[in-house]
Amino acid sequence: MPQFNDREADLLETLSFIIPLPTPMQNRVKEESLIETFERRKLLLSPGETARRVYFIRRGFLRAYFIDENGNECTTWFTGKGDLMISVHSFFAQQPANEYIEVLQDSKLQSLTWLQLNAYYADFSEGNLLGRLITQKYFILSEERAILLRTRSPEQRYDLLLSNHPEIEQETTQQNIASFLNISRETLSRIRRKKNRMCHQTQNR
Repeated sequence: MPQFNDREADLLETLSFIIPLPTPMQNRVKEESLIETFERRKLLLSPGETARRVYFIRRGFLRAYFIDENGNECTTWFTGKGDLMISVHSFFAQQPANEYIEVLQDSKLQSLTWLQLNAYYADFSEGNLLGRLITQKYFILSEERAILLRTRSPEQRYDLLLSNHPEIEQETTQQNIASFLNISRETLSRIRRKKNRMCHQTQNR
C-alpha cells in the first residue's frame, strides 16, 4: 500500500495502487465520494442498522465490535489511515448489522455508497476487478484472524497487533486491545510488563 507519512491518505492513490483506474472512473469517485469529519466515540453503525457506506480513513482510527451474551464488548477490527472500514456482511448483503463501528480518534473519512460501488462494477471492468480484490482481501484477513486466535499465544498475538498498528497504545484503550486479542486486561498487563522488562534489560546490556 502507498505510504502517506504525515499527510492525509488519498483514496484514489490507494485504489490505483491495487489496480490502475481509468480517468472517467477516477473523476466519478472524486465527484461522488463524501468527505466528512467525525469526533471520537461517534458510532458510524449500530446493530439493526444496515451499512450503506464503505469508509476510507484519510486520517484517524476506528474499530468494529459486538456485544456478547455476557454484555462484554468484543473488538473484531482496528483500522487506521489509508485503510477501509466496512461491516462486510451488512454492507454486501444489505442486511441489518450485528456490530458497531466506532470512531476511536477524531477522524476524516471518505465514503462511497453500496449503490455507487455497484454502478462502478457495472460501468467499468476495472471497478469490477477492484471490488473482487478488496472483497478477497477482507475475507482473507477474517480467516487469518480466526486462525491467529486459535493457534498463536497471547504474546504472539500482541506482537502481531503492534507490528500492524505501532501506535495502538496511544490510539485506543487497554480494554479494547485486550478484547481484540481475546484476553483479559490482567493478561495484557502481564504481557506488557514482561515486554518492558525485556526492553530495559536489552538497553542496559
